[in-house]
Amino acid sequence: MSKRILLTGATGYLGSHLAIALLDAGHTVVALKRQTSSLRRLAPILPRITLLDVEGLDLRALFKDLGKIDAVIHTATCYGRNGESASQIADANLNFPLKLLDAAVATDVPLFLNTDTALDKFLNAYSLSKTQFAEWGSYFARQKNIRFINLRLEHFYGFGDDDTKFTTHVINNCLMNAPELKLTSGEQRRDFIYIDDVVAAYMLLLEKQEAIADWLAEFDVGSGEAVTIRQFVETVHRLTNSETRLNFGAHPYREGEVMLSQADTKSLRKLGWCCRHTLEQGLKLVIEGNNQ
Repeated sequence: MSKRILLTGATGYLGSHLAIALLDAGHTVVALKRQTSSLRRLAPILPRITLLDVEGLDLRALFKDLGKIDAVIHTATCYGRNGESASQIADANLNFPLKLLDAAVATDVPLFLNTDTALDKFLNAYSLSKTQFAEWGSYFARQKNIRFINLRLEHFYGFGDDDTKFTTHVINNCLMNAPELKLTSGEQRRDFIYIDDVVAAYMLLLEKQEAIADWLAEFDVGSGEAVTIRQFVETVHRLTNSETRLNFGAHPYREGEVMLSQADTKSLRKLGWCCRHTLEQGLKLVIEGNNQ
């Protein structure tokens, strides 16, 4: 059944992939964006999507003006990679989505799909702000005001992802045969998941929302398998036939470094989802995309 979706973060990597998938599935998409956001990722679908600038927008009035909204999908985020202050990160990841959630509740939107992180909340300002908003979502759900589905994402990757991300940084350096890639010892184990498998999880939860009885539901989104950072980097190095020197141990671990992050995908799999790409399959697709 076709739904009317309000989407945030549509100009970002995950959001743009979701926007395309939603439109291809026959849904109507209204997307909120910043005035300064690049529309490069949305170029193929611009005639099919409604874009609204978020600056100065009265969200409650917007929801009323738009009429029936079947779901909000929130993917907009600030990682803090461009020198943003803690308050700027909190504005983007806590204050803005809280206003969005308030407006959704006030206008009887039945479903809020939230993008959370699997990172420990005290690792950095980004992870703390994401956890704090998820807790607000839990509060509203417990009041039975809106169904809040929280997706805790592991390390997703894919062709065209941001250069600031670790996965993209490693792939690009190996493809360019950079002289040296400085890394930690690489003993941390991480769950890497290909972008198409992440999008499939969102689409399934949107479709199967009626099968989720509770007002609050949380799902881990990852491959369900963890490999060491060293294994990830060495796999990229091998698949790209790179001559880059891998300097493991050049950097120390971050303070509070998490040594294991791995999704429990049991709940998602019960609904019919499965991870269709192994790490090697996903990386080959990224490398092929870069070589075209």
